[in-house]
Formats: sequence, C-alpha cells, structure tokens
Amino acid sequence: MAIILSIDTSTKSGSVALVQNQQVIGSQQYNIDKSHSSLLHVMIDQLMTNTGISLKEVDAIAISEGPGSYTGLRIGTSAAKGLCYSLDIPLVAVNTLEGMAYQVHKYAPQVDMYAPMIDARRMEVYTALFNAKFECVSETEPMIINETSFAKELEGNKILFFGDGAAKCQASIQHPNALFIGDVHPCAVDMGILGERKYDQSLFENVVSFEPFYLKEFRLATAKK
Repeated sequence: MAIILSIDTSTKSGSVALVQNQQVIGSQQYNIDKSHSSLLHVMIDQLMTNTGISLKEVDAIAISEGPGSYTGLRIGTSAAKGLCYSLDIPLVAVNTLEGMAYQVHKYAPQVDMYAPMIDARRMEVYTALFNAKFECVSETEPMIINETSFAKELEGNKILFFGDGAAKCQASIQHPNALFIGDVHPCAVDMGILGERKYDQSLFENVVSFEPFYLKEFRLATAKK
C-alpha cells in the first residue's frame, strides 16, 4: 500500500502528514506567524523520525495546490518538487478549499452545503461550494463579500461557512440558513487522504511544469518613503 507524504503551506498554518490506506500514520502542525521556509523541512525530518519511516519508503508527495498565500504556496511547492526529483516519485495536488471541506464534512452536523473560505484581505475571500455528498457545486473563485453574497443559495439550503475568511463575513451574511464554525485551517492530513485517492487513480502532476493555483496575480507593493 502506498505511503503519501503530504504538505500544506497554503496559509499561516503549516502542516505535514504521512498517510497510508486512508489512515494517518503521523502528522505535525504549527500555527505561528513564522516563515514556512524555516520550519517546513525541520517538520518533515521530525515526522520521519517520529514515525520510523524513511523518505525512501514514501511513494508520492501530495501538495496543497492553493488557493492561498502566494509565498506559502511557492515554499510548499518548491519543497514538494525537490522531494519528487530526489526520490523519483510522483506529485499529486489537492485544492486547498476541497481539503478544508473534506475536513469539516467528516464531522460537521448535516447541512446542505459547505463553504470553505480563505482570507484574501479586506472583504475578499477565496471560496467554493460543496454539497452534502462532498461534490463541488460552485468552483473556486475570489469573491467580495457583502449582504447579498450567497443569497440565492441560502434561500433553499443551510450553508456552513468556515475558514479564516468566514469570520469577517459573519456580520455581512446574516441569513437564518447561514451557519458558521471557527478554528478550521487547511491541514496536511486531509490533503494526504485526498491525495492518496488521486494517487490510486494515477492523477499525477507534471513535476517540471506544475505551478500552484494562485487564483490571483501576486502584487508587489511599493514602499512608502
């Protein structure tokens, strides 16, 4: 059975995990405001040591492809590509919002739709919609939130909103069918489980040409004098 090493650096929270046969062998996570570049490889080394598994036993790398932090996604992708090259193993990519939806879908109360949200600054979020069967019904997109957001969908559906972008939407989206839960972050565990499914279907990325799913172009601000 394949062993998948999964990496998530799509937001401020970073994590790594080892998954086999849809079960978690081990995982590590941090939620501190520090660069992923200084912690990621250390966490991978610690994970391999703690689980007693060597990198040579890993069959594939699963990466959170985005959307999310431009810098974080680049750091995670660079690490994943380096491991794939050195170990000569395939790369699989999982949409960050899909991983978040899977995480909540496993334990949340029954609702009609799940709306993971990643903060994209100001009143903008990255979001998508998944139904109760964990099927994507609205593709990933950037959205500026106001009082009319999701009005049509909320008319006949209870929608659960979560993620670091959902908190700032709660004051705007006040429909009685809108439900909110906190403390949900992208996690390598869920990326690994979904990544293993893609591995079993041989849905591999081209390691040379793969780029993260930024969704928006990176903008470099000019420093004010």
